[in-house]
Amino acid sequence: MQKAIKKYFFIFVFPTLLAFIVVFVVPFLMGIYLSFTEFTTVTDSTWVGLDNYIKVFKDPTFVQAMGFTGAFTIVSVISINVLAFTIALLLTRGIRGTNIFRTVFFMPNLIGGIVLGYIWQLILNGILYKFDRTLTFAPEYGFWGLIILMNWQMIGYMMVIYIAGIQNIPGELNEAAKIDGASKWQILKNVTIPMVMPSFTISLFLTLTNSFKLFDQNLALTGGAPAAKTEMLALNIYNTFYGRVGWEGVGQAKAVIFFIIVAAIALTQLSISRKREVQQ
Repeated sequence: MQKAIKKYFFIFVFPTLLAFIVVFVVPFLMGIYLSFTEFTTVTDSTWVGLDNYIKVFKDPTFVQAMGFTGAFTIVSVISINVLAFTIALLLTRGIRGTNIFRTVFFMPNLIGGIVLGYIWQLILNGILYKFDRTLTFAPEYGFWGLIILMNWQMIGYMMVIYIAGIQNIPGELNEAAKIDGASKWQILKNVTIPMVMPSFTISLFLTLTNSFKLFDQNLALTGGAPAAKTEMLALNIYNTFYGRVGWEGVGQAKAVIFFIIVAAIALTQLSISRKREVQQ
């Protein structure tokens, strides 16, 4: 059996490998090359060296977007995971209507980002109108509007991951802790959280990367207003590429920098989280 698998392994893997190379590796390498060129299409590119990267860091909108995205990511990662873990703890205590609550919390994740953005724009602006304000009145309004939207969309998804982790904890551990006289807080701190670390690893990774990559919700909710103060990195790259003539190469350079930042932070988080996981 093993010999047969080895013999036909490449035949089965080849179609997927070819598709991966064509739709991911080749465009990715072309993107890196184009970030060092001035172009309007991929066939008329002219090599300009590091000029695009120099323009990126001289562009105040990119620096603003980087700061805004970093602050948004920190707040949303903490709030989403704290609330999702708390809800998961409550919904694994056997309370009545658990399945209904799980479904209700998960449903926002099924709605597209653009639709969510416009729905929350109507809701939040409807509330702010009573105080003669809108989401685009000041950057703070847009920032907290995006935090509310992101939490509402992702808490249910992370909750499911935490519930799976909590339900996977052997019952003997909790029973032994209770027999030893441990309080609920001590059981949570010394048993539940360490045993759920694999779920924390996955949830932190997903919330971190999704927060950095947020685009359609940002476009629908504020569009970067006022004065690009609520523009996140993905939207800034889009506006640079399609909104500024002759800046296609700069937009591509921003995309490469964006990839390096997200990859570095995500891999660092994975490395730190995995070291804290408890092997069962």
